[in-house]
Amino acid sequence: MVNNLEKAFAEASKLPKPEQEALAVWILQELASDKIWGEAFDASEDALSRLADEAVEDHHHGRTKVYDTDTD
Repeated sequence: MVNNLEKAFAEASKLPKPEQEALAVWILQELASDKIWGEAFDASEDALSRLADEAVEDHHHGRTKVYDTDTD
């Protein structure tokens, strides 16, 4: 375990039990969410690459326009 994580757990262990439980639940949910997003991104990498290639091709063929943030 890295030093900062050990420090964080040491500080968290000083919290009241209900706050420790809430923190633990939050950390576990964040880790699960990160895993889900990572898997989804990995699974969509080919599709994202194709979309990027299409966007570059459209731009090179003049089928794009500058987005004016002042008009929205």
